[in-house]
Amino acid sequence: MTLTADAATSAAAPAQSAQREPLHTVYRPAHPLNLFRTVGVLIRGPKDPTMLVDGSTLWRAARTPDGIATLALRQATGEVHATAWGPGAGWALTQLPRLCGGDDDATGFDVASLTAAGHPLLAEVARRTAGARLTRTDLVFDALASATIEQKVTSYQAFGAWRVLITRFGERAPGPTPRPMFAPPTVDGWRGIPSWAWHRAGVEPPQSRAIVRAAERGRRIADAVLAAESGDDRDRVLTSLPGIGAWTSAETRIRALGDPDAVSVGDYHLAHQVGFALTGARVDDDGMLELLAPWAGHRHRVIRLILASGVVEPRRGPRLAPEDHRRR
Repeated sequence: MTLTADAATSAAAPAQSAQREPLHTVYRPAHPLNLFRTVGVLIRGPKDPTMLVDGSTLWRAARTPDGIATLALRQATGEVHATAWGPGAGWALTQLPRLCGGDDDATGFDVASLTAAGHPLLAEVARRTAGARLTRTDLVFDALASATIEQKVTSYQAFGAWRVLITRFGERAPGPTPRPMFAPPTVDGWRGIPSWAWHRAGVEPPQSRAIVRAAERGRRIADAVLAAESGDDRDRVLTSLPGIGAWTSAETRIRALGDPDAVSVGDYHLAHQVGFALTGARVDDDGMLELLAPWAGHRHRVIRLILASGVVEPRRGPRLAPEDHRRR
């Protein structure tokens, strides 16, 4: 069965959740699009079981509201050719424009303001990366779970834990994937992961408890976040959960909702990097928020430009060597 569309993929995809034949669509964005810079930011490390890049094709496994789905995305001549397998295939293709940044609204963000503020390099990066849109998955709980795993640990530790948990407790993704891929567990599946499995994956008790407690509220969390009308409202919903603070809320909003104004306050490196890029000196979180204030509404957009600019503070010491407590 074939499903085709332009800017919005039709919701006429079959409700037969057991469909086996892949569905197809062609998405023609009304804006410049770099598929890998837009959707690729969701990849959680080089061995992420939910995403991979194989040549010119980006593969993604997801648990949609209709069930698991595998997406194969390939960009050619201004179009994104998408094929989807699994019971959630129709939902995944309907959601594809938002995944590709179709809802990313840059109204109010003037690239010239970067030059006027004394940051011509960032203005040049904005022009050079115009096709890098802000993606949104609309899958709030999965974004919340992945962000919570990444609290207060190195990327290496977080990505390893994500890989172990998804492979062990997720569901094998359908379709001819280049390697075995897995969709995240259901909400009940997250809640049912035993304590020893969290420990073996390298997730500390505060993080595992936060995910389990969020899972106890299940779908209500996602519905409340999706229904919220502003970033502040979404933040209030997310931070009302035990163990979820400003950093995790911002990361969840960035991944699930493509929030252009979310700032990951409390990040180990971010404030230093923003300060160095904009002033040549380190700042703390308060200093970062002050520096980003002129771009209120688009602060995450400016952070993305800083990260893409390659401007980094020179290292002053050795890399952190994280301890592994799993065999103790």
